[in-house]
Amino acid sequence: MKTYLVTGAAGFIGANYIKYILAKHDDIKVVVLDLLTYAGNLGTIAEDIDDERCFFVKGDICDAQLADELFAKFKFEVVVNFAAESHVDRSIENPQLFLQTNILGTQNLLDAARRAWVTGRDEKGYPTWRKGVRFHQVSTDEVYGSLGETGFFTEETPLNPHSPYSASKTSADHIVCAYHDTYHMPVSITRCSNNYGPYQFPEKLIPLIIKNILEGKQLPVYGEGTNIRDWLYVEDHCKAIDMVVTQAKDGSIYNVGGHNERQNIQIVKLTIRTIHDMMEQEPALRNLLKKQEKDAEGNIRIDWINESLITFVKDRLGHDQRYGIDPSKIKEDLGWYPETTFEVGIVKTIRWNLENQAWIKDVTSGDYQKYYEKMYSDRC
Repeated sequence: MKTYLVTGAAGFIGANYIKYILAKHDDIKVVVLDLLTYAGNLGTIAEDIDDERCFFVKGDICDAQLADELFAKFKFEVVVNFAAESHVDRSIENPQLFLQTNILGTQNLLDAARRAWVTGRDEKGYPTWRKGVRFHQVSTDEVYGSLGETGFFTEETPLNPHSPYSASKTSADHIVCAYHDTYHMPVSITRCSNNYGPYQFPEKLIPLIIKNILEGKQLPVYGEGTNIRDWLYVEDHCKAIDMVVTQAKDGSIYNVGGHNERQNIQIVKLTIRTIHDMMEQEPALRNLLKKQEKDAEGNIRIDWINESLITFVKDRLGHDQRYGIDPSKIKEDLGWYPETTFEVGIVKTIRWNLENQAWIKDVTSGDYQKYYEKMYSDRC
């Protein structure tokens, strides 16, 4: 049985990933290392932690002593590093935190793995490694910068980050590649497009729009909403990571995209329309609305759930105009493709958010409310 260290797995993508691999593989044990910062919620993975196949450790990936202790205790064969400060707006407010966690934290994990996995030296002086080990770095398409109206990011696109967040993720990618080149460390990297799906923290676009509609609030959209992103359902992303970790050659880098480019304003309008239609077809869902106005027949009104809720706010600094991923390489090498169309995925995502309001309430603490007010109140 292989033992994985999965960092940041109380967050959105990491939590979905451990649920995916535990369900798919019966020969894997997982140790979750997470500091439980604002976007990490232990309740997300509480049902998965059984101290038999899944263990939880609260801690910082920058803590070298803790990393060494965990490697010594659990004898990890695989590290999958999700742990990162991950929101662009927050990186603009506090760049140093992102550099500390995303760069130095990744380097600390690499060093802990190197100390645990190196078995000797070959005739050229390079380290020799335990058989079957792998360090996998979960990255982002934001490391490539911004695209014009045409073209796509490939694995050969020069890295050109524009925000403190993407610069820190780019630096982490470079460090991982440097350990592969310098020490011949077995590594891989995936760079994904915008994820959506269950357990996403409501500072991100889709869950934020859902939450605000339920609360009868305006829907903030940066600039004119014309920025374009490629959207990927989170379970499809988890499948891609699993395939890369278990099947890809050492040193591989793969782009993972959803073949679904949309303007932000299109995403917002589709989410509004979908929620309205769901509540029209299933009147019981209207009870989730905090705005409880009733019509002449005593039914909770939903006619106000329309595009008039949209409010355009001051654009983000350095806001990249377009991301577009070409995932041809992972399809050709490993046979991966995005299985969930956006039309299906958005309905699944909205329904999950509507049916899991207790989880939403739990993660949207007072700290989140302060952050929300700070980020949007002065942009209108």
